Amino acid sequence: MKKHFIIIFYFLLLIITTDCQRKQVLNTHGIAYLENKHQTLNIKTSNKNDARVLLGNPSSVGVFDETVWIYIERTRTRGKLLKLGQNVLLKNNVLVLKFDKYGILQKKDFYDRKSINDLEFSENKTIGIDKKQDFIFNFLSSVRQKMFRGKKK
Repeated sequence: MKKHFIIIFYFLLLIITTDCQRKQVLNTHGIAYLENKHQTLNIKTSNKNDARVLLGNPSSVGVFDETVWIYIERTRTRGKLLKLGQNVLLKNNVLVLKFDKYGILQKKDFYDRKSINDLEFSENKTIGIDKKQDFIFNFLSSVRQKMFRGKKK
């Protein structure tokens, strides 16, 4: 009798300490099943309304061009024992839709986890305004104007 309790105890301990979930817990943010849904949108036949009905509102709209819509899907799950329970990224999909001025789909780009790593970035650099330099320049310009203002009178 005591032997049976010990066996049951070890069996329960084994079940509790191991990952006994049948289904994997998924945390999806953005549009679910984006990879399958984007295939129903056709270039030069689908429009903005079709995209809204199928995918909903875009996750982001282009900053300089409002005809560019961006949809994002990100799925994470809990890692296995070797990952010590850290979250693992399963899907990281991005869909970029480009519409013309009439709202007709002109271009459709789909990026998954592997193809995002293959993107090439431009080597060109944007020249920004340094706020410290801008402040110093404005301050010295103001001082110079005050100095020369007295000489002109």
